[in-house]
Amino acid sequence: MANTFGQDLIAAMQEAALHATGKGEIAREHIVHVPDVRAIRARLGLSQAAFAEAYQIPLATLKGWEQGRRHPDATASAYLNVIAHLPDEARAALRSA
Repeated sequence: MANTFGQDLIAAMQEAALHATGKGEIAREHIVHVPDVRAIRARLGLSQAAFAEAYQIPLATLKGWEQGRRHPDATASAYLNVIAHLPDEARAALRSA
């Protein structure tokens, strides 16, 4: 059985190049909606420290998101959307865990 790693790698790079130029149809894009963390926190009337503590988010992580140095990944974005829409329920769930 022949090893096709090299051929597979070349094919993948060709597909990526086609996609990058708008000609490819094979690749899929996964778009993550990143909520405005600062706006969520402000709407809840919480300081950074209080928000981080209430929702068990490391303070340094929260600050990084708000300052634009980092962005929440898909899971964190989903969690932030839950907080934005159901803040009391999210807190209650964390307290009961």
